[in-house]
Amino acid sequence: MLWTIDEERGSGTSRAVIEEEARRSRAVFVLEPALVWDGVKTTRKGCGESHLTVRGIAAHAGVDPEKGASAVHELAAQIVDLQRVMDMAPGVSINVGMISGGARPNVVAEEGHPTIDIGVTTAEEAKRVAALVRGLVPTFPGTRIEVSGGLDRPPLERTEVVASLYERARAIAARLGHDMAEGGTGGGLDGNFTAALGVATLDGLGAVGAGPHSLYEHIKVDALPWRAALLAELIAETVAG
Repeated sequence: MLWTIDEERGSGTSRAVIEEEARRSRAVFVLEPALVWDGVKTTRKGCGESHLTVRGIAAHAGVDPEKGASAVHELAAQIVDLQRVMDMAPGVSINVGMISGGARPNVVAEEGHPTIDIGVTTAEEAKRVAALVRGLVPTFPGTRIEVSGGLDRPPLERTEVVASLYERARAIAARLGHDMAEGGTGGGLDGNFTAALGVATLDGLGAVGAGPHSLYEHIKVDALPWRAALLAELIAETVAG
C-alpha cells in the first residue's frame, strides 16, 4: 500500500515513487470516493495549471490614457476567448479561477496575472489545448503574453486493461449483492500517472458519499463493509492471477 500526502498540490515529490511502484505492480486500486451511485471510475480527466503573465504599458489613466496599454483589458479579452475553446471541445474544461492585476485605479495596468485550471479527457486533447494556450496572441496593441506551467497529469483513459479490471470488480460486487456501474469524473489524481504507464488502474474504490470539498461532504457509513469486502476480494483475485 502506498500513501502520499501531496496529491492535492500536484504530487511533485511523490510522482517518481508512484510510477516506480506502478511499473512493478499487476494493478493499481485507487481509494478515492465512489461515484454518487456507488460506481467506480474508469475515466478521469487529465489536468494542470497554466500561469499567464500579461504585460502592458503603464500610463496615467486620466491624463495620458492613450500612451498606455492595459494588461487588465487584454486579460479580460483572453478570458472571453478561452471560453470558446470549451464550446468547440465539450470534453475540455477551462476555469480561470484566480486573477490579479494593476496597481491603482487611476493607472493603466502594466501587468495582469490569471491562473487557469485545465481538464482534458484524452491525450490528444491535452496536446491540442497545450498548444492553444501557449499560442495565445494579444488583441490590444502594446500588450504581450507569457505562459508557464501546463498540464501535469495525463488523463486516465478507459483502455482495455482498465475495462478488464472493472469487469472483475463488477463480478465481485454482484456476488456481494450490488450492481456496480462505471463512469468518469474530473479532477486529476495519482491514478492518472499509473494508467498512463499502461498499468491496469481502477479508481473510486473508496467510500460511498457525496459533496467533495464542500460543507456537506459526507460518506455513507452503512456502505463501508461491502466496499471493504469488494477491495479485499479484488486484491485476492488479482494476486492469484
